[in-house]
This record gives sequence, C-alpha cells and structure tokens, in this order.
Amino acid sequence: MPFRWSRRMSLAFFSFALVLSAASPVLATYPGTTNGRVAFGMNVGGNVDIYSAMPNGTAVHRLTSDPAFEACAAYSADGKRIAYCSLASGALEIWTMKANGTQHSQLTHLGGWATFPDFSPDGQLVAFDVELDEMPADIYVIGADGAGLTQLTDDPAFDYLPAWSPDGSQIVFISYRTGTGQVWVMNADGSDQTQITFDALNKDQVPDWSPDGTAIAYSADLPDGSSQIFVMRADGSGVVQITSDQAVNFAPAWSPDGTQIAFVKAEPEGRRDVWVMGADGSGAHRLSPGAGVQFAPAWQPRGDRTP
Repeated sequence: MPFRWSRRMSLAFFSFALVLSAASPVLATYPGTTNGRVAFGMNVGGNVDIYSAMPNGTAVHRLTSDPAFEACAAYSADGKRIAYCSLASGALEIWTMKANGTQHSQLTHLGGWATFPDFSPDGQLVAFDVELDEMPADIYVIGADGAGLTQLTDDPAFDYLPAWSPDGSQIVFISYRTGTGQVWVMNADGSDQTQITFDALNKDQVPDWSPDGTAIAYSADLPDGSSQIFVMRADGSGVVQITSDQAVNFAPAWSPDGTQIAFVKAEPEGRRDVWVMGADGSGAHRLSPGAGVQFAPAWQPRGDRTP
C-alpha cells in the first residue's frame, strides 16, 4: 500500500515512515446546513500537524504544534471539538481539542497504537482502533471524558477505521477477517457484525457515511496500482466508482450538506494533496496548494444538523 500506513509497521519505525508514507482518515461527517472548515494533517518542514482551512482553501490555520506527529482529525457532530491521534506522550494516543486548536487534552492512556478516532453523534463517546501488545487492531469506544473504555471487536484479524452512522445506531469499519480488507458494519454496542462488501478489491482508508446516513464512501485498491473512491448504499448495494485516474485516491469525507466529497489524491509524480469533488465525482479540484504532503481531511458541520 504505497502512500498509506502499513498497520504492521513497528512503532519504532513509525515517526520516520510517516514522513514518507502515512495517511490518516477522516471519519463520520455529520449533517449541517453550512459546510464549515476542513481539517487535515500537513507535513511542514518535516513536522506533521493538524491544520484547517475554509472549503475554498483560504484562511489556513495551524491547530497543533507539538513536535510529535499529530493527525487523524475528526469533528464532533456540533462542530465544536476535534478528536485526533498524537505521539506527544511518547505513545500513539487519542487526544481532543476545541475546533480552534485550544484546550488540548489526552483522552486515552493505553501505551499502544491508538488511531482513527470518531465522535458519536451525541458527543458522549469516541470510537477508535488500537493495537495493544503487538496484537492486531480492534475497535474500542471510550467516554469523551476518558471513562468507560469498552472493546467492541475481538477478532484475530485487523478491525480498524471505525465511523459512527449519523443517527448513532451503527459503526462502519474495515476488517481483514476474510484475508482482504472489506467494509463491515456493526451495531453501536458491537453486536451484529456484518460484512457488506464482497469483491476482491482491498478496501482501505477510509469509510465515511453520507450525512443523511443512506450511503457510504470508501477507497479500494485496483489491480493497476491505483486506488479509487467508491460510493454505495448503506446496505452495500448499488456500488458506483466516482474517481478514475492513475492516482492513489483515498480518505473520502462528505461535506455536511452532502453535495461534495473531500479526499486525498497521491499523484504518480509524488505530490499528495487534499482535493474536493462533487458527490458524483464531478468537478474535482485541489483544496489548497499547501506546504507539503497532506493527510486525510475532516469536514466541520455548522448550522442545523437535522438530516
């Protein structure tokens, strides 16, 4: 998987490898009548931090400044907080902050490889995946106050990249239980874990629910070496490919109004930026020139969040 994390990399190799090949996801995008800012990781001078910009790429603000790697941004449904992953404590843990980059707080203290956080719609829980004791990743939830850690998956294969459905009833994730990364869904309490994609393509970063909960976007690796963005109904039917080029396209994130999708495009010549396109794949354009390699976006909901 060029350009993206190998989940099997050792933590000791992690900080170096991220500069060259890491990517982090955007997760659930919640409904809103106004599309807020777009948060994304960006490597500036060898330091990966979280930045945000207006949807047209203007008014770029730096939100984190620790020398350690910080990415994996995901907004809360009210648009006021961001969950993210950080190496600031020496281990890769889940942190939270206000949407303006203040009030940073470490949420997990697991001493492992905790990544890909996502707020529940009511803001009370954060789902994430974590590798502990060199075992394959599983999905957990924890209270937004750091209490009540609960494991949702327990399988020998990798289960990761969780994202809540906008109504809070389900979580979509990627599992390697069949030997190939496939999209699965489960109830919010971890019950009824169900595979919903079955083709031979490896699914990767990262599944994202549409704001109305009727569709899921995801990335899949094609035999030609490219990766493309697909959209399907929430039950796995009606799959449509919406990107088609020689790039590695991944980490789709719906806009809160459901009309656009932000994603990362890693181009064959080495450039990697956040792009934005229509929800049908039309009108794709680079979000912002940026200063270096960019990581997966998260889109802030604003206004009335009723679907």
